[in-house]
Amino acid sequence: MTEHFLEVVLPSEEPDLDPARPAELARLAEDLGYHAAWLPDHLIPPGAYGEVFGGVYEPLVTLAHIAALTSRIRLGTSVLIVPLREPYALAKQVATLDRLSGHRFTLGVGSGWNEPEFAEVGAGFGDRGKRTDATLDLLAELFRTGRGPGGGYFEPRPAGPVPISVGGNSAVALRRAARIGAGWTSAGLSPAEFGERARELKAMTTGGEPPLTAGTQDRERRLTARMEWDGTDLAAAVALFRAYILAGADAVAVHFGPAGTFEQRMTTFAEAVAGP
Repeated sequence: MTEHFLEVVLPSEEPDLDPARPAELARLAEDLGYHAAWLPDHLIPPGAYGEVFGGVYEPLVTLAHIAALTSRIRLGTSVLIVPLREPYALAKQVATLDRLSGHRFTLGVGSGWNEPEFAEVGAGFGDRGKRTDATLDLLAELFRTGRGPGGGYFEPRPAGPVPISVGGNSAVALRRAARIGAGWTSAGLSPAEFGERARELKAMTTGGEPPLTAGTQDRERRLTARMEWDGTDLAAAVALFRAYILAGADAVAVHFGPAGTFEQRMTTFAEAVAGP
């Protein structure tokens, strides 16, 4: 069924974006049968928000607002830059959002790529991968046991593992997804390249060691491709969507360009991919 493959990356690139807009579009996406809605993340990029940098509105706060106005569509970050976040505060935010959304939240994570953004907040860049892994391990332990490393009590504990999707095209990102039993989200890959990475990830997880991070074994491992459609050449865009599915994608998350006419393109695309 097409709705299980089709997802949307909501707009959050325009500084003057109406704060009600992301929730309006998420509600429409839910009505159109989109499986999930995602928001990007950049805390303080070195360039203006726009084509390169998304995340004008903080995604976890915005998704909590969207969760209150929707009931079925899954919600997630694509992707949250984990090493720019304080780990314990992030754990509290994620667990709370899981509870508020009725367990509809997926934590999309990345280790970041823009060194000036790390410098701006005084965060180390060279060890960002190590800190990402440590934070994900901490979240899993807090969610599984309800206790911190020093014996402190953590609540609210999720009823089950919070789904995680690791973003990135590198071998490091694939190994991270395999290690913690998570899903994977690509960006900027062709269908052929996506299929190659998907096969690499499958090889890492088939017949290998179990996930090292506690509490992840029952997570849904979902492979997601990302694409853009600006309203031109609909036939080519639909063909690209279907090519990702044939290459092994469980879902394709589409960004539909500027927020002003976003809903028209989102509606047109949903109708087109649902056709023969």
